[in-house]
Amino acid sequence: MARYLDAKCRLCRREGEKLFLKGSKCFSDKCGIERRPYPPGMHGQRRRVNRGSDYGLQLREKQKVKRMYGLQEKQFKRCFHDADNMAGVTGLNLLHILESRLDNVVFRMGLAISRNEARQLIRHKHIMVNGGLVTIPSYRMTVGTTVEIVSSAKEQLRVKAAVEEAGKRGVSEWLDTDLTTMKGTYKSHPAREQLDQGISEQLIVELYSK
Repeated sequence: MARYLDAKCRLCRREGEKLFLKGSKCFSDKCGIERRPYPPGMHGQRRRVNRGSDYGLQLREKQKVKRMYGLQEKQFKRCFHDADNMAGVTGLNLLHILESRLDNVVFRMGLAISRNEARQLIRHKHIMVNGGLVTIPSYRMTVGTTVEIVSSAKEQLRVKAAVEEAGKRGVSEWLDTDLTTMKGTYKSHPAREQLDQGISEQLIVELYSK
């Protein structure tokens, strides 16, 4: 599978806002967008700032959300088609699908400092779902599903650091998490008002509806 191997701070700078891809670094003075608040590239500082066309706004919103959740183009498009085929509002369905991915849930529960680290934990067989090992980051959680760090990984320094950071930033309201035992439950799908990330999902719907 294709992977993005360049500096992740470039993605935040391209979108003009923090996507929180580097964990605690995003909250420090070392954050790329804090140090260089302009688009990457040799012409970044001289690039004109304009509103752009409707298509440009829709494309940038799609790129922002795709990069925020760490998905490739085909993965994101598949998520949208699944959301479009579900009953209800397509935009909200899309957010529910993205939020119910196992890598996102592990991150939201505070068991990893970023979604990228959450994917690594899953791939390295450190995450159990309902008591069984799951190694697929895109695994979709259902209401009532439990997630836990395997016993052999609970003493790892990076897991402890993630738990300490989660204690500072808090855990998402739709998740029931015990950071002491490193275990949690996916209580419910998040309500739209709980997803305050500056996402305009309607722009993505309009883009794919063309």
